[in-house]
Amino acid sequence: MATVELRFSALPEHVRTARLVAAAVARRAGVDEAVLDEVRLAVGEACSRAVGLHRSNRLSAPVRVVLIEDEKRFSIEVGDEVPHGPAAGAGAPGGQGGPPTGPGEAAAETEDEMGLAVISGLVDDVEVSATEAGGVIRMSWPTTPAPVLP
Repeated sequence: MATVELRFSALPEHVRTARLVAAAVARRAGVDEAVLDEVRLAVGEACSRAVGLHRSNRLSAPVRVVLIEDEKRFSIEVGDEVPHGPAAGAGAPGGQGGPPTGPGEAAAETEDEMGLAVISGLVDDVEVSATEAGGVIRMSWPTTPAPVLP
């Protein structure tokens, strides 16, 4: 199993780099060429979401992207370090314990839901998890084995 890990400052301009790296590693892993645009778009959405969460919660921690090449699957994990759940507090930024406290937070929540909907539409195998330590979006695609040359 080959793994590539990318960490970048939570700045929107770094999302493009993450997209390019993900597409290059996916191509090398054997993801079908017809699916590479979906990989790029899904990684862009997931990274943009993580960047937005970090910036709105004033976190200086980097966004983490892990690209995993298995025998039959190529997986990507995009992680943020924004606390989710009870420890974040009801109505606190990044928390899921209460209703939005203002128009800015409601707009951010709607944008977050839209991003997750886009990712779900692009990727058949997607899993979103959130804990007190942060959130992770896991996505995977099938790979085709490299042809054996005689």
